[in-house]
Amino acid sequence: MSPAEPSTSAEPRSPADSPRVRFAPSPTGYLHVGSARTALFNWLYARSAGGTMVLRIEDTDESRNRPELTDAIFEYLEWLGIDYDEGPSYQSDQRERHREAVQQLLDDGRAYLCDADDNELAGTEMADGRAVRFRTPEGATVIDDVVRGEVAVDHAQLGDFVIWRSDGSPTFVLANAVDDADMAITHAIRGEDLLSSTPRAVLVAEALGATPPIYAHLPLLVNEQRKKLSKRRDDVSLESYRKRGFLAEAMANYLALLGWGPRDGVEIRPMAEIIGQFRLEDVNKAPAFFDIAKLEHFNGVYIRELDAEELLVALEPHLTSEDVPWPPERYRPDVVAAMAPLVQEKLRTLDGIIPQVDWLFLEEPTIDEQSWDKAVVRGKAAPEILDATIATLADCPWDPDTVKDAVFAAGEAHGVNRSKSQAPVRVAVTGRSVGPPLFEPMVDHLTREEVLRRLQTARSHL
Repeated sequence: MSPAEPSTSAEPRSPADSPRVRFAPSPTGYLHVGSARTALFNWLYARSAGGTMVLRIEDTDESRNRPELTDAIFEYLEWLGIDYDEGPSYQSDQRERHREAVQQLLDDGRAYLCDADDNELAGTEMADGRAVRFRTPEGATVIDDVVRGEVAVDHAQLGDFVIWRSDGSPTFVLANAVDDADMAITHAIRGEDLLSSTPRAVLVAEALGATPPIYAHLPLLVNEQRKKLSKRRDDVSLESYRKRGFLAEAMANYLALLGWGPRDGVEIRPMAEIIGQFRLEDVNKAPAFFDIAKLEHFNGVYIRELDAEELLVALEPHLTSEDVPWPPERYRPDVVAAMAPLVQEKLRTLDGIIPQVDWLFLEEPTIDEQSWDKAVVRGKAAPEILDATIATLADCPWDPDTVKDAVFAAGEAHGVNRSKSQAPVRVAVTGRSVGPPLFEPMVDHLTREEVLRRLQTARSHL
């Protein structure tokens, strides 16, 4: 994308102008939920208001930029369904334009050169090894933020700030102010953590004769302790959530509600309806709780809406990854196809399919110790139920109803109800006390010999 011609005057924009927004990530880390929420809110505003979405890669920090991180930005925007109308443009390509802007500020007396000891130098000629500071005037800057309302900052708090580093690179504030002006950005929708830099950006833009964008600073995302989400402390990576089996539609739907809500109160809905409901002025300035349990609930709803073929396609990467507990040669797609409809209602994440079916692909089930202790060790008449079940299953017809009746009869003979009588058998065969329906999958997908071996192994451990 070629940037628009630089603004040369501070002409006010008409409210009727089509809005132009930008998502401007830095490729210095993998995209996280906070950045994804920012991208989504920019996109929602552009789509709801008939505006333009611009993607700008802010890659001026050469020491930390990596190509794979830029590629990941593209990948995850596509995954979430966030498209853009212009871009990607790269801030590093605008280095000379940034230098020209700084030189203009120097020539106009709005900035000054500094030597290596940060002392002001006479003259305005830029050269390598010299930094440039913006000459902050007296007074105050008032920002009419769409989300936070009026924010006033006394210039005495800002001081004279650096706009050009001695290594020959622009600072974040300078590059943002220039690029927003050159791209005719009307609305800068970004995280609250950038609010402190906004007065500086406004001062630079106005000194260059440009009209600053309208700002909307989105509320912080916080964890259950109401602390700001942290990469060091919290699970914030989109990659992590995708690997766990969160559907893109569920994630986008949930992110849209972090700081905003539809006026009709309906939260889980198609993105087209969210676009129709979205109003930037409805964004709340209070911190937004990133609630994993609520996200899992959303994801479960979306999983249940998948048809049989869509569900199998979504599950397949999680069942064939290198992390599954069973040997690849024991995996059977036909078994998954039969089991998926039985467990679909229980799934909150796609990787939740693994503990539902692993017992059908493992040589021996992985025994959950808590389930074993409750159902087998402390379970009423567990040894007797296992003994009777082993004896009956050794030569009875191998069909679900007969096997089920044998287990229930063993329990009833010792005063145990049906739900509790199958508990030791379930743990012995599947490794867990909860899971999908037991008898049909066990008979259909395991041999009599495999089932008897597991029952005998459990009995021998008592």
